[in-house]
Amino acid sequence: MEQKKPRTAKLWQALLPVGMMIALLGVQIIVFDSTPHIPLIFGTVFASIMGLHLGYKWKELERGIVNGIVIAIQACLILMVVGTLIGTWIISGIVPTMIYYGLKILSPSIFLFTTCLICSLVSLATGSSWSTAGTIGIALIGVGQGLGIPLPHVAGAIISGSYFGDKMSPLSDTTNLAPAVAGTDMFTHIRHMLYTTGPSLIFSLILYAILGLFYQTSALQAASIQEILTVLDKQFFVHIILLVPPLLIIFMVIFRIPALPALVGGAILGGVFAVIFQHTPVALVMGAAQNGYVSQSGLASVDELLSRGGLESMMSTVALIICALSFGGAMEATAMLEVIANAILKLAKNTGSLVLSTVLTCISMNIIAADQYLSIVIPGRMYKSAFHKRHLQAKNLSRALEDGGTLTSSLIPWNSGGAYMYATLGVYPFAYLPFAFLNLFNPLISIFYGYTGITMHKIKRNNQTLEVKKNENEP
Repeated sequence: MEQKKPRTAKLWQALLPVGMMIALLGVQIIVFDSTPHIPLIFGTVFASIMGLHLGYKWKELERGIVNGIVIAIQACLILMVVGTLIGTWIISGIVPTMIYYGLKILSPSIFLFTTCLICSLVSLATGSSWSTAGTIGIALIGVGQGLGIPLPHVAGAIISGSYFGDKMSPLSDTTNLAPAVAGTDMFTHIRHMLYTTGPSLIFSLILYAILGLFYQTSALQAASIQEILTVLDKQFFVHIILLVPPLLIIFMVIFRIPALPALVGGAILGGVFAVIFQHTPVALVMGAAQNGYVSQSGLASVDELLSRGGLESMMSTVALIICALSFGGAMEATAMLEVIANAILKLAKNTGSLVLSTVLTCISMNIIAADQYLSIVIPGRMYKSAFHKRHLQAKNLSRALEDGGTLTSSLIPWNSGGAYMYATLGVYPFAYLPFAFLNLFNPLISIFYGYTGITMHKIKRNNQTLEVKKNENEP
C-alpha cells in the first residue's frame, strides 16, 4: 500500500508550538527567574505532538531532533574546552596578569571605547567572536569589574567588538557561509557589508565614549583598584611572559588552525604555566580544569572575579543548547519552520519589506532554531529567488543574512551564541542586550537601506542597470 504523505501545517499550527514555547519562556525567565531549559523541552514536546498530528512518524521526528543537535556538537565541544581553559588560565596567573596590566593601563573613562576597539581588532584578526570573548573578553570583564563599571556595559562592548570581526573577517565561518548561500563571492560580500557594519561600529564607539564619561576615576576608586592590584600581585606570580598563551591562541586562529585544537592547546599551556610559574601541584591544576578555580584571597572583589571556570561550569549551557536545538530540529523536520517563513515572505511587497522580512526571518530563526548557522542557511534558501526577481544582486541578500542572523545570535539566551557568551562572560544576554550597540544598530541600518534604496545594488546587464518593475506589489 502507498504510504500517505504527512500534511503541510497550517500557519496557526506552525505558530502554536512557537507561541507555547515563548509563553513558557516568559513565565520561567521573568516570573520564576529561572533557566529556560524546561520550557524549551516542553516546546519540543508540543512541536512533536503537532508533527504526529500532521502525519509524521516518530522516527522522522526523532531523526530531525538528532540532526538539529548534531549541528551544535562542535559548539558544545568548544564550550567545554573554554571552561577548562578559563580554569587553567586563572590558576596559572594568565587571567590575573591580563587583569593586572589592564587595570594599570586603562582608565574608566576610556575603558568601554577601548574594549570595543580591542575586541574589534582581535576578532578581525581571528575571525572568531567566540575565541575573542573566550580569551581577551574574560580578562576585560575582570578589568571592567575592577574599575567599577557595570558588567552589562562591559559585556555589551565586548560583544559589539567581537561580532564586528566575526562579521567582517575573511577567516570567519559565517562570512564564508552567507555569500555561499546567497550566491556571491566572499570579498564582494565583505565590501558590501562595510556600508552597514562600518557606520554601526562608528556609532557604537561614539556611544561607548559618551557612556565612559560617566565613569571617571575617583580617589576612592583609585584606592580600590590599588587594593586589587596588591592582592593579585600577592596571590599570583604576575609577569608579562604569562601573556604568551593568549597571544599564541590568537596567532593560531589567524593561521587557520581550527578553534577547537587551538583552545585545547591554550588550556594545556595554561596548565603547564601553572606548574612552572605558580608552582601549583598537577592535581590542583586538573581540579581547576574540571571544577574551576576558587579564589580565597580574602578580598571579596578579587574572589568574585576569579572564582570561575572549569568543565562543569559549562555543562548547564551545553544542556541548554541541546534543548534549544531539539526544538529547532523538530520544527524543521515537520516543515513548520518553512510554513512560518513562507508566510513572512508573502508580506514582502517591495525592496524595503523584502529586506525587513529577511532580517526578521533571520532573527526568528535565531529564536526558534537557536543556531546562527540555521539563521543564515534557511532564510538564504528562502529569499534567494525573491531577491533575484526584484533584480537585486546576491550581495544584498548575503549582507542582510549577516545583519539579521550573525549579529543577533548572541542576544538570545538559549541560542548557541547567547549561551556561549553568558557562560564565558558571566553576564545574562538580556542584561547586556541594550549595550551591545553594534548588534542592535546593524539590523536597523540594513532595514533603512532597504526602504531608501541606499547601496541596494541591482543586477546589471550590458552595463545597464535593470529597473525594478514599476508595480511594487509584484513579488
